[in-house]
Amino acid sequence: MTTSSSEQGVSLGMPELPAPAYPDDVRARLEADAREVIARYPDSRSALLPLLHLVQSEEGHVTRTGMRFCADVLGLTTAEVTAVATFYTMYRRRPSGDYQVGVCTNTLCAVMGGDAIFEELQEHLGVGNGETTEDGKVTLEHIECNAACDFAPVVMVNWEFFDNQTPSSAKHLVDDLRAGRTVEPTRGAPLCTFKETARILAGFPDERPGAVEASGGAGPASLVGLRLARGEAAPVRVVHPRTEEPEDQAPSDHIEEGEG
Repeated sequence: MTTSSSEQGVSLGMPELPAPAYPDDVRARLEADAREVIARYPDSRSALLPLLHLVQSEEGHVTRTGMRFCADVLGLTTAEVTAVATFYTMYRRRPSGDYQVGVCTNTLCAVMGGDAIFEELQEHLGVGNGETTEDGKVTLEHIECNAACDFAPVVMVNWEFFDNQTPSSAKHLVDDLRAGRTVEPTRGAPLCTFKETARILAGFPDERPGAVEASGGAGPASLVGLRLARGEAAPVRVVHPRTEEPEDQAPSDHIEEGEG
């Protein structure tokens, strides 16, 4: 029995064809953006990470065409670009949803309910880790710690915080995302699509009114730790026997009568 040349090529593992180029208008626009990014760095190679975010903002994931573009404008080989794009998990290598829903499953979030949230979202959405719903709206994944342990368990949508989640609230969140309803992060900038987020991560300004002012915002426990690291005094924790919650009081050198 003989085999065709195409079948022989498959069996021999012949390399795939070169990545197609961007359409001329798209390439011209991306080249203008790339020049702006590259100008920020004394060594153009240092611009690779933001440029990968830039091409990800074009198609929602880093395509072979996007990696070829990065290699061309930086004078790198596609192998060098691929090595970086496959190392960092924030670069998607296949089509993904408008909203990347990440559930922290590191130790603290996990024991506070992160594992349960992730399991219920998989069943609720009918997808596994790294998979996207059929409507193209949501990609679900478990993520590493995002330094929000004082709000565990945490869910992130396009890297914006949704704190103190439960399986019920997380399912309501993804339902709203899929239905196109307005969703507000617990803190930080207003939510935008994954492509828009990628462009911001490439270093371009978020021009939405109030978005920059709303960005950031560590939790209270994190800020206490920061103050301690700076050598500042932490607030005194006073627990009253007839109340449920401790109260923060400013540090004081005053000693009440009968103390000490």
